[in-house]
Amino acid sequence: MSPPRLTFFCELEAGPLEALFADPAVVEHLLALRASVSLGVLDLGPERAAVVRRLNQAGVPVIGWLLLPKAEGYWFHQDNAPQASARYEAFRAWTAEHGLRWDGVGLDIEPDIHELQRLLASRWRVLLALLPRLARGERLREARAAYGALVARLRADGHRVDSYQLPFIVDERRAGSTLLQRLSGVLDLPVDREVLMLYTSFVRPHGPGVLWSYGPDARCAGVGVTGGGVEVPGLIEVPPLDWDEFTRDLRLARRWMEDLHVFSLEGCVRQGFLARLRDFDWRGPVETPPASARRLGWLRRVARGVLRVGAWLPR
Repeated sequence: MSPPRLTFFCELEAGPLEALFADPAVVEHLLALRASVSLGVLDLGPERAAVVRRLNQAGVPVIGWLLLPKAEGYWFHQDNAPQASARYEAFRAWTAEHGLRWDGVGLDIEPDIHELQRLLASRWRVLLALLPRLARGERLREARAAYGALVARLRADGHRVDSYQLPFIVDERRAGSTLLQRLSGVLDLPVDREVLMLYTSFVRPHGPGVLWSYGPDARCAGVGVTGGGVEVPGLIEVPPLDWDEFTRDLRLARRWMEDLHVFSLEGCVRQGFLARLRDFDWRGPVETPPASARRLGWLRRVARGVLRVGAWLPR
């Protein structure tokens, strides 16, 4: 089995980002792996631009992973389409100012970070508060139109458009429903490359079951988490994947796809994974489907049935 195309997510503030790439071995490893970097655009400052130029000059493909200030929801969702469009315009001007080159642009589709914090702090009360959103079909349609226009603008500017999606979007799509989108604020957005975020570190010990269940549905998936990421107060702290867990996920995901994303670059550097990946044996053994994969498959079928019923609700 040949190595896949690897892309490493990198989500660091300007200072830690500069420190990460101050070590020339990081770029050397990326070049040896023929890997790309999906760089979180947390700011539009000169320090981040300098890192992008360094990667451009070295020949490492860089994807501009667009993010918003936390006050605007951080990730892209139904309620911040105007901010997302404005962010791209600012990103476009920053790109021209610093002469940056991009291998693509990534849109991170997730719930509002503030709503996620409230949900983690008070689950049932927030869930009840979300129920009126079932009648927000018009808001979803408006958001789809706005983000569709943004995708068209990106393509017109010569960018491949990637999206980073939660896996439930696959089941909602199959069911022909928008129920979960209305509740969560995310949206099913047609793009050039969709990356399903299948991070097993958050669902131990059932992580392999998630990959076995959703892997066949993904043309591209993200595995992890090896460390790093935005801080969300109230989120359950879980240890990053160790080498055995990480390589298990890599081999398993490689069964179905040639295009893999890893979250995150900084976590892999911290744990010394990049050097070990250079001679990694992708043909190693892969465990058989665990019982959790069968259980999740059953739950997904039930969920799709519920979603099909939900598709009849007024939109």
